[in-house]
Amino acid sequence: MATCESTDGTPGGAPPAVIPIQKSLRDSADLRHLQQIISGLSEGVILIDPDQTMLWANEAALRMHGVEAFKDLGDTVDAYRDRFQLRYRNNHPLDPKHYPIERVVSGEAFSEVIVEVFPAGSAEPQWVHQVRSLVLIDQAGDPECLVLVLQDVSLRFEAEERFEQSFNANPAPAVICRLSDLRYVKVNQGFLDMTGYEKDQVLGKTAYDVDVLENAERKELAKERLTERRTIPQMEAELSLPEGGTKLVIVAGQPIDLGEEPCMLFTFADLEPRRKAEASLKHSEERFTKTFRRAPVAMAIGEADGHLLCDTNAAFTRLTGYSADEIIGRRLGEVKFWETAEVRRAIEARLEAGGEFENFETRITTNDGSILDIVISTETIHLSNAECVLWVFQDITARKHSELELVEAIEAVMKDTTWFSRSIMEKLANVRSPHRQVSSADLNDLTRREREVLALICRGLDDKLIARELDVSGNTVRNHVARLYGKIGVNRRNAAVAWARERGFDGDSVAIRAPNGS
Repeated sequence: MATCESTDGTPGGAPPAVIPIQKSLRDSADLRHLQQIISGLSEGVILIDPDQTMLWANEAALRMHGVEAFKDLGDTVDAYRDRFQLRYRNNHPLDPKHYPIERVVSGEAFSEVIVEVFPAGSAEPQWVHQVRSLVLIDQAGDPECLVLVLQDVSLRFEAEERFEQSFNANPAPAVICRLSDLRYVKVNQGFLDMTGYEKDQVLGKTAYDVDVLENAERKELAKERLTERRTIPQMEAELSLPEGGTKLVIVAGQPIDLGEEPCMLFTFADLEPRRKAEASLKHSEERFTKTFRRAPVAMAIGEADGHLLCDTNAAFTRLTGYSADEIIGRRLGEVKFWETAEVRRAIEARLEAGGEFENFETRITTNDGSILDIVISTETIHLSNAECVLWVFQDITARKHSELELVEAIEAVMKDTTWFSRSIMEKLANVRSPHRQVSSADLNDLTRREREVLALICRGLDDKLIARELDVSGNTVRNHVARLYGKIGVNRRNAAVAWARERGFDGDSVAIRAPNGS
């Protein structure tokens, strides 16, 4: 009984083609004519006599066996079997009676049997043949010539093997669905690891059993492309997991041919870590927002360049008088938030350059026009993937007033400082001007007129009295005082007195030149 076999060697298939001929082919003109017809074919052809002797093979068949002459194939079927070993693609060796050449001699017909071919003694296959049979019969219907038709599919299977290795080793999750019946024929470890499926839960199942497009954001487009065997563009989807729940992924489909069968390669990118990170960030931002709103310290969130405020808390409104609606979205220069335009430009320039502030003293103008002394600190933060500036404002107006009152009291005392010791003078000067710079100037660096002006300051005279004493204009006195301050590194009269006392200069011993002796 003639049977057929599929590509893996299992029985089944169409009956063999039958070509009637008039007489025996051996040593006949028909054989010579047949040789002429098939000699140039790209397919390999081997002719076998029903008595199991080898009749002839074309060049393609010899090349597919790595031999140069027909006799190297063997004179008989037994000789062929001794010279070449065969096995199926699943690594199972062929029993001698299952060799295609044996099967065709026994009268069995088959199509597209795939076998790996070894030269005798070789450990590894050198060719992969796709084999089908053909029976030539005489007019009486008896077999007169048996034919094996061979195709060398080694390169195709090498490419498929490389693809298989790459597919399995690729950490990117992927599955391959056969389009003829929408069954999954391959799944890699990346997909199994990502979803928790077992291999047998995917392979052989249909796209309806494991629907990777079920919750896709453009499901209708994806299904349409799958039906049309066209590329499915990247889109987000929710994969149902075997233990329940879902996983957020990006899925895409690419049509491919696998074993000459149209398939769809589905690839995935796991977005679950991103979703968790976004959820964590959202939770963190929510906690920050609650803290920001309830903080007792005046705070605001602004753009990175310092021009606009994007959000403010209740303490900011209490401090400045500006409600959120009155200041958010308006440029701080427009509402004249900073005391002067120079201060605003300096702050904006520092922020634009990437700098920050820490306990920086400045002044702001409130909504009702009042001036507040404040300390500001800033911190760069990221909210909703945008870079922002967190402002913290501390009102030090009351402290400044207290300091000013103390300074005024010290200045009143220091108008007559002859009874203070030098150490006390230094401490009082530091209280009055804690951040003053230490000058390297000495008394010898002062001009005569500057020494006279310093002497009169030490005697407690103001600018008006000094002008009268020196018989000069008030502007001239102010110019002398400014140059003196600049030279000795002070900016107030009591500091100048302290500087002079530190150097043993009391002013009483300095003779003032006669009027008009500038």
